[in-house]
Amino acid sequence: MTQIDIRSMTEADMEAVKQIDRRSFTDPWPDYVYQEELTNNQHAKYFVMTNDQEVIGFCGVWMVLDEAQITNIAIDPNYQGNGYGTVLFQYVINYAIAHGIIRLSLEVRVSNTRAQAVYKKFGLKPGGIRKNYYSDNQEDALVLWVNL
Repeated sequence: MTQIDIRSMTEADMEAVKQIDRRSFTDPWPDYVYQEELTNNQHAKYFVMTNDQEVIGFCGVWMVLDEAQITNIAIDPNYQGNGYGTVLFQYVINYAIAHGIIRLSLEVRVSNTRAQAVYKKFGLKPGGIRKNYYSDNQEDALVLWVNL
């Protein structure tokens, strides 16, 4: 039987998270960023989703005062299409609400309609465009917001 869990990310999870990042995005974060986020950013909180203790997804969020921004979220491509991203996103929203967050935002590629559909299920609405946001191809980012 499969056991799916979500927990705080630790340094021991970083290699698995970096691998998922590389397999999920055309412009993954540099390796050092995760170390910086975990050890030096007091506003950052990262979570991993595990399947029988194997990391299959992750999500990062910055929480400042009563606002939060999703920094990144990914499910390993081998596990996509099973609703895991929705479960992980709901977990992070619940965590944010429990910690006094009243507004959440994120950026998503304008071409990533699949992710946008998930976010819209949670009530996120377009709030603007960040022109040339993604460095790999200068694609615009759609900014989405929701009041929690």
